[in-house]
Amino acid sequence: MPMKKPVKSARNAPASKPSGKGKAATKAGAPIKASRASAPLTVSRPELLVQGSDRAFRSLVHGLFGFFARHEAIRSGHGARIGLVGIEYTVLISIGHLTVHEGDVSVNRIAEHLYLSGAFVTTVTNKLLHRGLIHKTPDPNDRRRVRLEISEKGWARLAELAPVQRQVNDIQFDCLSASEFKQLSNMMERLIDSSNRALRLQAYFADDTGGPCGQAAQQISLTDLDGGGGHRSLAMLTRARRP
Repeated sequence: MPMKKPVKSARNAPASKPSGKGKAATKAGAPIKASRASAPLTVSRPELLVQGSDRAFRSLVHGLFGFFARHEAIRSGHGARIGLVGIEYTVLISIGHLTVHEGDVSVNRIAEHLYLSGAFVTTVTNKLLHRGLIHKTPDPNDRRRVRLEISEKGWARLAELAPVQRQVNDIQFDCLSASEFKQLSNMMERLIDSSNRALRLQAYFADDTGGPCGQAAQQISLTDLDGGGGHRSLAMLTRARRP
C-alpha cells in the first residue's frame, strides 16, 4: 500500500519572502499611507487661516450650522407652545418688543428688524391678524402706512410662554459672560452686514444665462459691493431665487 506524503502544517512551513513590491509597500511592518491631494482653500484672508490652513474656519462654519439648527428648533418649540409656527412667534414677539421700546411699529420696521422682505412680513402679519393676535390700524399721518399692535389675546399668549421661555433661553446662552454677550451681539450685527455683501458678490459672480441668480446679478453693480442696501438687497436676492 503506497505511503501518503506528510502534509506540512502552517506552523512548520517556512515563511515566504516578501516580494520587491511588498518591500516598497511596507516599512518596519507598517503600511505606507497613500498620499492625498490637498483640498482647495475656502478662504484666503490671513485672519481666517491658521498656519495656512482653513480647517479652523471650516470648523467654525459647521459649528454655526449646528447652533442655528438647534436655535431654530428652540424657536419652533416656543411657537408651538402658544399654537404658532416659528416665524409667526418671532414676528409676534418682535411687534411686542419694538412697540415697548420704540412706539409705533410698521410692517417695514419689522421687515428691517428681522432681515425679511416686506411682502413676507405682510403675509405673516395677516395670519396673526386672522388669529386675533394683533391689530392693524392706518397711520393718521400717512394713510399708506399701517400700524401694528399686539392685541390683548396676543399679549396673553406671550405672557403664557414667558416662564418657560426664560428658562430655556437662560440655558441656551448660559455659556456666555456679560462681556461675551456684548461681544457676540456686536459681532452678529457685523456678520449680518458682511453676509449681505457676500450675497451681492455671489450674485455678481453668478452666470448670466437668464437663471434666477443671473437675473439678480444683472441688477447689481460693482459699487454695491462695498456696503449699503442691507436687508433690501437680501430680500431682492431671496425674491429672485423663488420660482
